[in-house]
Amino acid sequence: MKKVAFFSEIMIEDFDGASRTMFQLINRINTTHFRYLFIYGRGQASLQAHQTLKIPTVKIPMNADYSLAFPSFSRNRLEQALKAFNPDVIHIATPSLLGFFALEYAKRKNIPVISIYHTHFISYIAYYLRNFSSMIKPMEYWTRKAMIRFYNSCHKVYVPSKNMIQELKEIGVDTNRMHLWQRGIDLKLFNKNKRDEQYIQQITKNKKPNILFTSRLVWEKNIQTLIEIYKQLEYENHPFNLLIAGDGTAKNEAMYKMPNALFLGKLNHAELSKLYASADVFLFTSTSETYGNVVIEAMASGLPCVIANAGGSANLIEHEVNGFKCVPNNAKEYLFYIKKILSNPHLKQSLQEEAIHYAQQLDWNKLADMYFEDVSALATLSLENQYG
Repeated sequence: MKKVAFFSEIMIEDFDGASRTMFQLINRINTTHFRYLFIYGRGQASLQAHQTLKIPTVKIPMNADYSLAFPSFSRNRLEQALKAFNPDVIHIATPSLLGFFALEYAKRKNIPVISIYHTHFISYIAYYLRNFSSMIKPMEYWTRKAMIRFYNSCHKVYVPSKNMIQELKEIGVDTNRMHLWQRGIDLKLFNKNKRDEQYIQQITKNKKPNILFTSRLVWEKNIQTLIEIYKQLEYENHPFNLLIAGDGTAKNEAMYKMPNALFLGKLNHAELSKLYASADVFLFTSTSETYGNVVIEAMASGLPCVIANAGGSANLIEHEVNGFKCVPNNAKEYLFYIKKILSNPHLKQSLQEEAIHYAQQLDWNKLADMYFEDVSALATLSLENQYG
């Protein structure tokens, strides 16, 4: 039986796209072949039938939605738990303090490491430090160095898009360690048959076209451009509903700046699946995605997408075939394509069909099989002189 020590800051299934990805694997663990020890900060006290160890966390001042686990507060407990578990492989979710503790432990014990590149860290810095502009460049430099040190010490790094592989290569991450590993989609949950016009009309109280934005409401999701698009729609007096699903630290300011938008808060998957299938256009301005789970959820639901031509999301859309890609901060370009979709039923149908066809090729079971096969291979790997 292969034993895996899994390190993550947060273990809450629907917290964000990274968490949902991790739980797609966790929920498929075959306990007759694998044993997992989960070491994390925030999350429930127990995790199915797996061993767990929670450690103290401190909230991040720049983003109250997140917290950092501090391994130094529990070093003895961590060392004892790992010694008793004796892992064959270490999976590290994030190059955080906890992640670097796990990496250092793996090096000491000659244990192979696998990681999934979930978060486009460098792109977040300009948003977090927007009020401290002199710190942006030094922090970006430090982050690049930390990422290179971390990912070049892993034996295998799953990266969700070709764009992200290229960006990581450009900063110095070894291409031989990186492997394209896209995200899957639950087609039973997200599909066009979930369309429910009565449901969406109960929300909007009208029959106007519905533009949907779904994301955590944090500034690094390029919320400012969403606000500019809203202002342009208002200025041109278009009949529309802008529906915004999600929650986060930018919500209150976004509500103030978009008073006529409908803020729905954080929705569960059942509600989201109806919302995707029942809206008319999916708008996504984020430039910081490593993949873009919400984009593929919209595509699977037959919802035409107008997104930023940046980050990992851009790899999901073939411009003018299964959606449209825009210059990231150009509000008028987003609006041009939104109007084009809403005014042309034939175009809308063509985009829907192509988007659904693309989404149907992504299967979580195949991706999970690849992961567990790689974990098994790493567990049997001879590690002599693997760490330089």
